[in-house]
Amino acid sequence: MKPADSAESAWYALYTRHQHEKAIARVLSSKGFEVFLPLYTALHRWKDRTKQIALPLFPCYVFLHGQVHRRLDILSTPGVHSVVSAEGRPAPISEEEVDAIRQMIESKALIEPHPFLKTGDLIRVKGGPLAGIEGILVRKKNQWRLVVSVELLQKSVAVEVDAAEVERVPKRSPVGA
Repeated sequence: MKPADSAESAWYALYTRHQHEKAIARVLSSKGFEVFLPLYTALHRWKDRTKQIALPLFPCYVFLHGQVHRRLDILSTPGVHSVVSAEGRPAPISEEEVDAIRQMIESKALIEPHPFLKTGDLIRVKGGPLAGIEGILVRKKNQWRLVVSVELLQKSVAVEVDAAEVERVPKRSPVGA
């Protein structure tokens, strides 16, 4: 497969103006682009009413399939700031990742945004019997585990956790810094 062909079949992310994702997706579709804007439903409460609304799963981003060579058409769309790039080139997104998101949306399962966590992050358990415990997030097979270490003994213990019940702990400044 030639590089141009792979660029045409890849997905890309467009960085957009806040709360303009739906309008941008409509305009780009009308320009002939294949776009994907994953939405989730949330209850929004105002003083006088509660309403179920559809919000972008990835705020400020719209996915675009191929056609990044039409850069002028893309960037001239009101509200589009840029094509997400790496080393000065549009950065492709794995087809598997886009397909997984699409499958989750189509399943009609309860879906919502979640903070990005990766192995090695310092995390804190938000609820349940382990609430408040901090440790390192690790993955063993298909399970997330919280590892807590006793520095003096240079020993650690691990417990399985639900990724939805943890939050990243902000990095702390070293003592005396």
